[in-house]
Amino acid sequence: MPSPFRILSHLILLVACLTLTLAAPAGASTVRVLTVQGAISPASADYLLRGIDKAIDDQAHLIVIEMDTPGGLDSSMRDIIKAILASPVPIATYVSPKGARAASAGTYILYASHIAAMAPATNLGAATPVELAPTGGDKPTAPDKPTQSDKPEAAKPADTPTGDPKMRKAVHDAAAYIRGLAELRGRNAEWAERAVREAVSLSASEALEMKVIDLVATDLDDLLTQLNGRVIKMDGQTVTLSTAQLEIERVEPDWRSRLLAVIGDPSIAYILMLLGIYGLIYEFSNPGMLFPGVVGGICLLLGLFALQVMPISYAGLALMLLGIALMISEAFVPSFGALGLGGVAAFIIGSVMLIDTDLPGYGLPWMLIVPVAVASALFSFFVAGMAIKARARPVMTGAEEMIGAPGEILADMEHEGWARVHGEQWRVRSKAPLARGSRVRVRARHDLILDVEPDKEIDHV
Repeated sequence: MPSPFRILSHLILLVACLTLTLAAPAGASTVRVLTVQGAISPASADYLLRGIDKAIDDQAHLIVIEMDTPGGLDSSMRDIIKAILASPVPIATYVSPKGARAASAGTYILYASHIAAMAPATNLGAATPVELAPTGGDKPTAPDKPTQSDKPEAAKPADTPTGDPKMRKAVHDAAAYIRGLAELRGRNAEWAERAVREAVSLSASEALEMKVIDLVATDLDDLLTQLNGRVIKMDGQTVTLSTAQLEIERVEPDWRSRLLAVIGDPSIAYILMLLGIYGLIYEFSNPGMLFPGVVGGICLLLGLFALQVMPISYAGLALMLLGIALMISEAFVPSFGALGLGGVAAFIIGSVMLIDTDLPGYGLPWMLIVPVAVASALFSFFVAGMAIKARARPVMTGAEEMIGAPGEILADMEHEGWARVHGEQWRVRSKAPLARGSRVRVRARHDLILDVEPDKEIDHV
């Protein structure tokens, strides 16, 4: 018969096991899936950073970033890479679905991840920092498909061609950055440099053959199957992944990420800024309207917030503002269209120059610039024209409105008498005698007495 001490020890052990089981985080048996589609922007960076932090807090077993991107902003890309490198939870970047790409900034993120995977019929590469690329002939060119000399053992990265010092500095910095990521993860560093210096690209099968990525998976289930039992290095230690029975949790962008993505679009930011400017102009032209001023202020702040995280040209912004000022001035200064046409030209040139980058998804299309320029010109002419007409219109209320008003004498008078003006009886004065029924016109007002004179036009008729 077991002793009471032995029974008590068994009970304590059972309670401890139950406590540890209940205390185990639910995320330890899950795979957290984050999805990035489109350009790498402050909105996508915010979404990924918060998703990674949440997965770390929940102690997820693995984080998968499904990615399809043409590239993006360098600052947003580096924020994402810093979060990946600091993550205690393994992160697998998966270029998916079929037909997707991880170009430019996506290549850096793929190299920084603990696991790099691609779906069939996807590609990566073309990682030259294009926002600083020159427009002349010094820009390096590369074949669409790697030849035999593309093998790392057959060729070294080409030297950066001579040209703009700013370009050379940017390319050298980017090449050193991606080489450091490649050496950290044990991937093909020579080809990574070529992707930066020569803008070369690879398909999924070629990337696997050249040890640029770790595996090719047809879908997410296939990816988890291949990762099961794989050993990876994290902070000098080895971690064995166990992905056979993990629950998949997809994290969709919340309202904040969606809002940042919408206003972070250059076209939307451009329209918001213009709405803000015109709203404030209309409010200042018609004080007391309130609605245009409130809406304009909100739109302007949102537009400026979006533009401050983009590579904008302040010369382009200044040209846009100058164009708007010239278009408005056309209605006040008789320049026979010179100011208006100059304003339209300055506005269009400034709009083209506003976003100072060649990154895919970060330009302003002509299909937007031209209609907005025409609408801005029409709006400026209309608002300014209405203001001029309002100023030229005769006074309709107040004491000044009485000057020039017609009236009729109610009784014969020598110098003072009574007259009906605007249906009201007024005390009037005149230099000449006036007979009853005479038509007069007011020429001055002194408190409640009007100075009148015969209405010669009516008398003549």
